[in-house]
Amino acid sequence: MKIALLAASGRAGLTILQELITRGHEVVAVVRDINKLPMNLPDSVTAIVNDLSDSAKIAKIIAGTDAVVSAYGPPRDDPRFVRDLDYTDVLPETIKRFIAAVEVSKVPRLLMVGGAGSLWFSPGVTVLESGFWPEAFVPIARSHVKAFAALRHSTINWTYFSPPMLIDLGERTGNFRLGGDELIVDSSGKSWVSFEDYAVAVVDELEQPKHERQRFTIGY
Repeated sequence: MKIALLAASGRAGLTILQELITRGHEVVAVVRDINKLPMNLPDSVTAIVNDLSDSAKIAKIIAGTDAVVSAYGPPRDDPRFVRDLDYTDVLPETIKRFIAAVEVSKVPRLLMVGGAGSLWFSPGVTVLESGFWPEAFVPIARSHVKAFAALRHSTINWTYFSPPMLIDLGERTGNFRLGGDELIVDSSGKSWVSFEDYAVAVVDELEQPKHERQRFTIGY
């Protein structure tokens, strides 16, 4: 498959990129700063520098691919990330551009690296409303809710992939559980996964679609 990976140099983007390379897929890796990509990428990867601010330019970049993966998120090293909804709301606005680009280019599907805040923590209570969600990450969670809504109201073939409450770099085990709209926790009540296993599930979904026009989630 030929996959367009938008924001390929972040934590999610890099692990998804590596998983795509490992499985032999062709990748169009779109980044703001090419120096943040690994050196000596294989010939199966085409790196393109673009700031993702223009849907028409994005449409030209992704044209002819089999799917688009958005690993986009507002830069976390900006202090506004933890306090300013106006800053994190660049996420839904960017996703709207991706939707428009997919519509124009007629790429078959868009898979988005999503957020956990809108998952059901318990019946009728979302993770964001549960009291267990860190206050510092409320703005980005609210922005993810808006991005998810934009996908649901679009006419494209979308997939929104929510991580658990905790995701970090770790080990590629290949052993995890998938679910729908409810938070997945392990036997000790912990909701977590590695970026590496999250990437495995992303590429699994690209290769064998099971969640088209749906949200799904992951956990151990």
